[in-house]
Amino acid sequence: MFKKVLIANRGEIALRIIRACKELGVGTVAVYSEPDIHSLHVQLADEAICIGPAAGSESYLKIDRIISAAEIADVDAIHPGYGFLAENAHFAEICTSANIAFIGPSPESIRLMGDKNSARECAKKAGVPISPGSDGVVDSEKEAIKVAKQIGYPVMIKAVAGGGGRGMRMAHNEESLVQGYHSARMEADKAFGNPDVYIEKLIINPHHIEFQVFGDKHGHIVHLGERDCSLQRRNQKILEECPSPLMTEDLRKRMGEASIRLCETVGYYNAGTIEYLVDDDLNFYFMEMNTRIQVEHPVTEEVYGVDLVKQQIQIAAGEHLSPHMVNAKPRLHSIECRINAEDPEKNFMPCAGKIEAYYAPGGRGLRIDSHAYAGYPIPPYYDSMISKMIATASTREAAISRMARALGEYQVIGIKTTIPLHRAIIQNADFKKGTYNTGFLENFLKDGVPVVKE
Repeated sequence: MFKKVLIANRGEIALRIIRACKELGVGTVAVYSEPDIHSLHVQLADEAICIGPAAGSESYLKIDRIISAAEIADVDAIHPGYGFLAENAHFAEICTSANIAFIGPSPESIRLMGDKNSARECAKKAGVPISPGSDGVVDSEKEAIKVAKQIGYPVMIKAVAGGGGRGMRMAHNEESLVQGYHSARMEADKAFGNPDVYIEKLIINPHHIEFQVFGDKHGHIVHLGERDCSLQRRNQKILEECPSPLMTEDLRKRMGEASIRLCETVGYYNAGTIEYLVDDDLNFYFMEMNTRIQVEHPVTEEVYGVDLVKQQIQIAAGEHLSPHMVNAKPRLHSIECRINAEDPEKNFMPCAGKIEAYYAPGGRGLRIDSHAYAGYPIPPYYDSMISKMIATASTREAAISRMARALGEYQVIGIKTTIPLHRAIIQNADFKKGTYNTGFLENFLKDGVPVVKE
């Protein structure tokens, strides 16, 4: 096992990794930007090193500064969390060249599956269903028009190096295709340094289902079921749950087997998530793979009774998948609400500022992963998520009731948050019935956030 790990991230995921390390008896080193000096991950780590000013490009994305901090602190390994450098194959290679273990998959897997075009080819090779689309990168407006005519509108334009909804555009006709093609390329180039895009058939209002996979360096691969991520706004996830209310035993078996085949095809190890679109007839199509731990990993942990981050660290240290992980079965139902510092009444405008008062609910079956506290100044430079609240119970109905109770207790004073939005969603009749898809939230918000009666 490692003696010391550097966490190349911030916020709640940095805290999550620090806690896993401490339970394993592993020392921790936090890195932080100048405005993050007051963040909890800096306070709870054994050591902390400042790596630059506010901008992520000058701190959390600065590979040379992170490697320098790792060498100064004499760490054995680096955990990248999610976002920032988590899916950067070059960073993983630099870690290896510096004799520092990268807690994640191999650079080859990151590169192969991080490029959505090559990932589709791998899925196709593994016999995993893919939606109709272009054969590789679409290099010109003329080619885009040709592909769209072949597969039929509507289509989705996607950045090959994309993520988080960036570099994506829907097109319902040739006019919107041309406009979307150029705007997607510009956004992709700015966000990822790569303007390449491809085109695939757009499935109208599908279900967004992802499978958690895990492998060790000895060739063992398992899946730990699915998460339903269909509640999204502008391709950004809002709420997730496990198991999915859509799922049947047959569909889980087929999707799970497909996910393992894909991992075996690329020699994958450590944590990964394979994302699919599922239509109302329960046909599923590979969308992409995230070669890292996911924001929504806690719902899988609660339902399957496993610690995914501890297992990440152990696998990176060369250990086998634990028997508990291999034999884990779903036993509960779990729902996660992402609480963001945003104002839903003002088009979800980010709300940086000082938290004047903070009360997090508690009780049986409730977990809150957060770096927020009373007096904490939320900086305007990073993602707006301040916490994840996870409610777990023996049934979906009980988990919904528990989440509704907890959302009613949660108090964050001084800034606007998305708590009122979640309170409205969790009490919606269609959500309670589990009859929602990726088009749910747009329709739900067409007249603003519904007011929930006390």
